[in-house]
Amino acid sequence: MKIELHMIQNFAPSCLNRDDTNSPKDCVFGGVRRARISSQCIKRAIRRDFREAELIPAANLGHRTKRLAEEVAKRLAEGARDRATALTAAQVAIGGLGLGIKDNGQTEYLLFLGESGVETLVSLCEDNWETLAVVAAKRKQAEEEGSKKTAKQAKKAAEEAVPDDIKKSAREVLDGTKAVDLALFGRMLADRPGDNIDAACQVAHAISTHKVEMEMDFFTAVDDLKPNEEDAGAGMMGVIGYNSACFYRYALIDLDQLVGNLGGDRELALRAVQAFLRASATAIPTGKQNTFAAHNPPDFILAGARSKAAPLSLANAFAKPARPSRQADLTQVSVDQMKDYWDRAAAVYGAGDGMKGPFFCGLTKPAEPNGWKDVGSLDALIAAVMQAVNGEA
Repeated sequence: MKIELHMIQNFAPSCLNRDDTNSPKDCVFGGVRRARISSQCIKRAIRRDFREAELIPAANLGHRTKRLAEEVAKRLAEGARDRATALTAAQVAIGGLGLGIKDNGQTEYLLFLGESGVETLVSLCEDNWETLAVVAAKRKQAEEEGSKKTAKQAKKAAEEAVPDDIKKSAREVLDGTKAVDLALFGRMLADRPGDNIDAACQVAHAISTHKVEMEMDFFTAVDDLKPNEEDAGAGMMGVIGYNSACFYRYALIDLDQLVGNLGGDRELALRAVQAFLRASATAIPTGKQNTFAAHNPPDFILAGARSKAAPLSLANAFAKPARPSRQADLTQVSVDQMKDYWDRAAAVYGAGDGMKGPFFCGLTKPAEPNGWKDVGSLDALIAAVMQAVNGEA
């Protein structure tokens, strides 16, 4: 079964997701320039909402970091272990996993692992403290006495010196079967492809339903302590790119894949779906929010559970850019274009086949909602989808 989510969200002037030129991300779609928010940005906001809104227990969330050794050393030090020895021991244990460690002690790339994985590594270091401390001491001595080349050799030798039973136990560090965000968004490890996790969730880049022009804000900042007798110039000047856009957002969850990623724990998977639906509606990227405060909730949310037929993105509803009129604002036109495209796709491809729902709520409603069920609120929409998933609708 697959859960589909479609949203129309209109943001006031903002710069929620920037590119390498410090301007809002964009793209060309339907022959015109559109505002864009990357899927990575959206997923990051959702993951933060999982934790900050306590939608998922911290024990069932993950960490994406290069600083795994530092975190393990900190927790070991809290347990009265020597911090410096703990750091080297953690690096040795991570190296025993076959994961590369740079000279600064960080992993070569970001690792995405569950909280349970971090705790496993801490326990592993505690249980094998004497062994890892001896290996760590030898490595440190060789690094201090030898050349850079010798230091690298010492590091490699230390990793190889980790006993096989410790290496075997360390594999549990990469077990993500209890981490909801890891199960949803997946993981790719170049050094350990066997520990890759296929994402159970697909998130599209949000694109504006209409043509967008980039705006530039020229700003100045006054030096409060500047004497009046000096020139009247500002203390600094600059330019910020921004836009205002009404976005179409789309996401899809494969429930079977999610249950499998979570080790068969269906109850946790259902909680993950519920949290994802809520966070998708409430989480907003943080880019330049102190400057623009674009805290605008979705104007329209459509969701349903599909047991058969292919998933359907409604992005092509906006191949012809939406345009407001005297009778309807931009959000209303966007919602109505979505409904028209859905109806046409249903007539040709049976887009609604096997669909429980779809259910909708929002500040804006389709002019002709035939076939779509208005449930009134976000709480009711989440409840309706969860009932559909459980076969109770």
